[in-house]
Amino acid sequence: MADPDPGPVVTFGSLITEGTTLSRRGQYHKALGCFNNALKLRAGDKQCLITRSKCFLKLGDTENSLKDAEASLQRDKAFTEGLYQKAETLYTMGDFEFALVFYHRGRRLRPDQRKFQLGINKAEEAIMNCIGNPASVKLENKEELGFVSRQAESRKNNQKLQTKPTKDQKGMKKKQRVKNPKTERELLGQLYDDKTFLEKLLKDEDLMQTSMRQGGKVEDLVLDGISYLNQRRDFWQQQKPIYARVYERRLLQHRWSGDGQRKPAEVARSIARDMEDIELMLARGSAEESCRKAERVLKKIQGRAEDEVPNKSELIGNLHSCIGNAQVEMGQMEAALRSYRRDLDCARQNALPDSVSRALDNMGRVFARTGRFQQAIDTWEKRIPMAKSSLEKACLFHDIGRCYLELGDAATAQDCGQKSLESADEEGDVEWQLHATVLVAQAQVKLKDYRSAILNFERALEKAKLVPDQAAQNTIIA
Repeated sequence: MADPDPGPVVTFGSLITEGTTLSRRGQYHKALGCFNNALKLRAGDKQCLITRSKCFLKLGDTENSLKDAEASLQRDKAFTEGLYQKAETLYTMGDFEFALVFYHRGRRLRPDQRKFQLGINKAEEAIMNCIGNPASVKLENKEELGFVSRQAESRKNNQKLQTKPTKDQKGMKKKQRVKNPKTERELLGQLYDDKTFLEKLLKDEDLMQTSMRQGGKVEDLVLDGISYLNQRRDFWQQQKPIYARVYERRLLQHRWSGDGQRKPAEVARSIARDMEDIELMLARGSAEESCRKAERVLKKIQGRAEDEVPNKSELIGNLHSCIGNAQVEMGQMEAALRSYRRDLDCARQNALPDSVSRALDNMGRVFARTGRFQQAIDTWEKRIPMAKSSLEKACLFHDIGRCYLELGDAATAQDCGQKSLESADEEGDVEWQLHATVLVAQAQVKLKDYRSAILNFERALEKAKLVPDQAAQNTIIA
């Protein structure tokens, strides 16, 4: 008796493909089922987490979308798709300032991907729409907005602790006001009129007690709206008076320069704040300030004993990397290269493989941007054995192939494109399949293998429709 047909074999790749197709059709709930099953086969897969995050975002579930985006970055902080998805989710949640930070991080890693620049533009525009011209809001020092990211990170936890307000809580909410209405208007911008309108509605007791079709009273809905606007106001409002922060900053500087030793935990917290400020300055476009602050912190840390500064060697390398990133933004490519080399030397001396990989990647990008393609190739090839995922290999082979194409070696460029495509196929990453396929097709054009090139351009066009990427579609058609 013949064995019964076991049916089609369900693989990780087939689930990803099916889920992507369903998502394209707008069947997001069904797509979620595919991605959930795919993650059971390959738990923690970065690309699958990203595709599921996109589904959650389409369904309006920003909390789960953010969780998946953050989970994709857990092991690889430089995963650009995770950075972009986290930025997109934060933007949707209204956390425009923190979204801007992650758009900038992604652009530094992948300056060739236009979507990060578009994200920066729309986040900056949203911030401007919220508060108007920044000159109209008198914040004395840009560094004093460093609390933004910490507040944004903790906001999700605060939301989980919120319960339906009691009568006392409602009364407190009604009384929550900024003492200076002018300041509140500057902070809320056009939303100030909405808040005023909602506060007037609260005075209509009959309307407030009216029940809604979906349950609950109008009062609850109005209070929720006011609460949200208060959160947006507090998001921009300074946490403490300027004089208090100036005093704390002076005290902190005194402690740094003083003879007395500080506890490692206290030093670690101070360093974490400094590193966050350095990144935020760069994200806001203040590359010079970011560079100067990184140099100051580096000098202070180098003067400290090993037991005073946790992970001193790793931190010194990280600061050299931050200085290099700022120098790249300022167009100081040779200076950036020297900073990245210091990062590399520090990483090798202290056996820090992740830092070695970071430094090599940064050096390769400087070489590529300055037209030294062979040096970029030699540098990136050293990273290939360090790659932790097929997706990272796909990116590396693609960039190396691009350099070979620039050097006129189309045959090697085609080979690198094929390797990039194989790695992208292993991950089921449609976007990198697109990039790799385009590279292969362009190499085949140079080799005058036009028939194969046309077939690959057609495949790339189908993948561009899956992503979807309208700009890529137009380029491929052209």
